[in-house]
Amino acid sequence: MRTTYMANASDIERKWYVLDATDVSLGRLSAAVAKILRGKHKPSYTPHVDTGDNVIIVNASKVKLTGKKASDKIYSRHSGYPGGLKQISAGELLRDKPERLLELSIKGMLPDNRLGRQQLKKLHIYAGQDHKHAAQQPEELDITNLI
Repeated sequence: MRTTYMANASDIERKWYVLDATDVSLGRLSAAVAKILRGKHKPSYTPHVDTGDNVIIVNASKVKLTGKKASDKIYSRHSGYPGGLKQISAGELLRDKPERLLELSIKGMLPDNRLGRQQLKKLHIYAGQDHKHAAQQPEELDITNLI
């Protein structure tokens, strides 16, 4: 009788990848990154174990918003106090905090539980070209192969 392979924390080999967000659609980039963070690109993928890799995104400020998303897509949060609703458009968020825009987009594609929060910690986003993870020897990754 055969048994289904289930990965353990000790079996997992984590890699580091660098993605350049220049002129890449926000949704396509987020979907590819979420797939890598979850580990779905590996044959050893196990749904209840964090089998994903670390992802570094550079040039987040150059990501592309298609259609009228820059003006029509609204991100909302509430402080819990009366009148505490804060809203910002995707275009303003891209201009002011491009890292936050990508983080929110990718977070929405991960599970809403402890495992998803653990996977999100392996995401590192930078608005410019430079990052501080050269010691991890990250590999350049072309997202056209993942989509």
